[in-house]
Amino acid sequence: MDESQNIELIECNEAEHAQAILDIFNEAILNSTALYDYKPRTLEKIQAWFAHKREHGFPVIGAVDAKGNLLGFASWGSFRAFPAYKYTVEHSIYIQHEQRGRGLGKLLLQALIERAKQDGQVHVLIGCIDASNQASIALHRRLGFEHSGTFPQVGFKFGRWLDVDFYQLILQTPFNPQDDA
Repeated sequence: MDESQNIELIECNEAEHAQAILDIFNEAILNSTALYDYKPRTLEKIQAWFAHKREHGFPVIGAVDAKGNLLGFASWGSFRAFPAYKYTVEHSIYIQHEQRGRGLGKLLLQALIERAKQDGQVHVLIGCIDASNQASIALHRRLGFEHSGTFPQVGFKFGRWLDVDFYQLILQTPFNPQDDA
């Protein structure tokens, strides 16, 4: 990371960060395979996204510069909708296009891992990564994630079939898992 940049990790909130998150999402939708969406999202969709995060207590961690500009963010959500998956989350990290390759992804993923450990109710973090995204795959491997499978040709974007790789990190938490919903 550029040491001259003073980066702070914050809790994102809708009032201050919805537009910046929308801009980061939409750039990724239009120009990459980081998101398998075709059309840019609307502010209303981001408001619903924040509401869902709040309702379920899912974190939205942001990296901001000294001026308070959001450079990237990370979050997690439910992995699947069945009760037995309650200790597994799927995370995502998105970095402003101009800021990629400067170490922000690592900073944010480390923060998510620490948050999961502190939460005490997360056992597995899962990253679903476009198989061509070698930077994200390398980052996950560096932080201890293991490849748990590839789904060939499950997406179609930019006129081609896309493969996804799944990476997972198993934590020691929770200490007393329960079968009940």
